[in-house]
Amino acid sequence: MGFIGLILWLTFRLLFKDQELSEIVKDLHSADPKWIALGAALSFFFVAGESWIIHYMLRILKQKTVFRRCLKYSFIGFFFSYITPSSSGGQPAQMYYMKKDGVKIGFSTLIMLLITIAYKSVLIGLGALFMAIDFKAVNTYAADMKWLLVLGFVLNIAFIGILAFVFFKPNWARRAGIRIVNMLTGWRIVKKENNEKYVSKIARICDTYTMGSSYIRENFVTTVKIFAITVLQRMSLFSVTWVIYKAYGLSGVSYLDIVTLQVMIGIAVEMLPLPGAAGITEGCFLLAFTNIFGGELVKPALLLSRGLSFYFVLIAGGIVTFIAHIKVLKSDKEINLPKEDIK
Repeated sequence: MGFIGLILWLTFRLLFKDQELSEIVKDLHSADPKWIALGAALSFFFVAGESWIIHYMLRILKQKTVFRRCLKYSFIGFFFSYITPSSSGGQPAQMYYMKKDGVKIGFSTLIMLLITIAYKSVLIGLGALFMAIDFKAVNTYAADMKWLLVLGFVLNIAFIGILAFVFFKPNWARRAGIRIVNMLTGWRIVKKENNEKYVSKIARICDTYTMGSSYIRENFVTTVKIFAITVLQRMSLFSVTWVIYKAYGLSGVSYLDIVTLQVMIGIAVEMLPLPGAAGITEGCFLLAFTNIFGGELVKPALLLSRGLSFYFVLIAGGIVTFIAHIKVLKSDKEINLPKEDIK
């Protein structure tokens, strides 16, 4: 969080070094509050979409829980995703709090696996779709970030490829992983005493993907529903910038163009090893949207768009995580009390 704070401070110091705070506040206030409220609702739906998937899957797996608790898992997941490189911390944190609420680790692992596959696959699918149907907008407005976009596509496709390989050929992946670990051990890159630990970890991962592969083959309708809600979830967040565009009473650029550019930014930055893709996302926004919002409004539009789609979720997730962790600590303390002290 300190890193995100530092990047945020440096980014906005560079962006607004020639502007007075009063001018920035004035530009922010000129946006229509009704559209801003709609943007906040879309950001909330983005989080709630994942909550719906978790709730839906838990019910199928006969794990009784209320939707409010699933909303807690989602806010915690996005909070930890936003403060860790490449969003690596979100799902382990979700599984931890699900375990504390009595959800079996096998079930939470399966749910997180399905969410990961859907989340990444939908991004690449939307990217390919919008690139095909609205390449003109990408070429017109996002030409300056083309190499970053290429890198984003390569990294995301490689990630999906690895997922697919482990998913559909888990035994091959297990053998390949063990062979690589043994090779690294022979080269003394991996310590000999850690060899068994890494081999065991690879086996567990491959077993999880075997379970996921079997589940998808046997529950195709459920998988389609998860992908469908993930599309709506993703589109809700990508639509926030269009809402800000309308909040300033602007016209002339279509919803399709704006969402296409936002999808491209998502592809370009999501796999980069920066917590919350802080700094690089703001830079890409300026490259893509300066000609759409105009030089005067693009920076306040950036503040509002990034504020609703990222910092709103980050702050809300931080509050939810803090409350949830206080409850976990209290529960753990009660469990460890001697029996005679428990009323």
